[in-house]
Amino acid sequence: MLTIREHRLAGAIHRVDVRGGKGISLLSYRCRQALSRIRLRGTMQRTPEGLLARLAPQLTRLEKRDWELWAIVSVTGILVSLGLLALVLPAAFLKDDNIHFEINVSRPLALGLVVLVALLNTYLVSRRLDIRRLREELISTTLQQQLIEQQSFTDPLTEIYSRRSLDEIAGRFISHAKRLGNPLTFLMADVNNFKQVNTKFGHLTGDTVLAEFAVLLKASIRGSDAVVRYGGDEFLILLADTTTVGSERVIDRINQHLAEWNMGGHLYGFQLSASIGVAEWHDGESLDEVLAVVDQRMYRHKTLQCSPRAIHIMG
Repeated sequence: MLTIREHRLAGAIHRVDVRGGKGISLLSYRCRQALSRIRLRGTMQRTPEGLLARLAPQLTRLEKRDWELWAIVSVTGILVSLGLLALVLPAAFLKDDNIHFEINVSRPLALGLVVLVALLNTYLVSRRLDIRRLREELISTTLQQQLIEQQSFTDPLTEIYSRRSLDEIAGRFISHAKRLGNPLTFLMADVNNFKQVNTKFGHLTGDTVLAEFAVLLKASIRGSDAVVRYGGDEFLILLADTTTVGSERVIDRINQHLAEWNMGGHLYGFQLSASIGVAEWHDGESLDEVLAVVDQRMYRHKTLQCSPRAIHIMG
């Protein structure tokens, strides 16, 4: 279910003024981006398994040191208590009918015992504070590293995976396909006539079109799939457990979303379309080989593209 804030943002998207059809609806784009961030917030707040795997051993070692300090404190307390009890109540250990005790302790020895106990307590307290500080620094440093890694793997404009993350993302998908023997299909999508957008409407509008196109692609795939900004106006889609025939459904959804976007009249005199190449990965193929195939098919059909809707070629 949508929250109240999501309903308000969705309403703002529909009420935005297109300004007579000229120029792109920046407010609509910002609303869509905010709505997307709200929906993804629950997923982003989940602790990644990799982060837990990195933290668990180090936190375990710190907890072990913490328990060791507690053991030292407990054993020391027991020994001191037994020693004092043996000095103060010797008759209790000798099982005598009368209790008589007399203690002669030199002043230096008494002061030494007091200083020793004080130093021991100071050491234990300082060590506990150090362990607490190390635990906080460990968690903070690991979270910062995870954030930096996520930011480096995310394209700042489109908020999808960047080219830098391609090797890792594709490696996961290929490993999954190998392990389970399931199909894996790559789509290469390229925005047609994108230079006209930059020339006619400016680079800021061009950036917004790319961000909107990325939103359309994400809306056309499942949560188990991935979209990567391959470079410029080219986007790579990885479809897990999907054959070439099954990718037709994804392409149909892209076509539908493009048609709906164009009906909104976001850009006066321009229809957003894309050329899409399709290639299914086969066991034994490297990432570079399948990328070369899907890129070639996309460009081969791009030269024949003249329809305002997305087109593709499967080879």
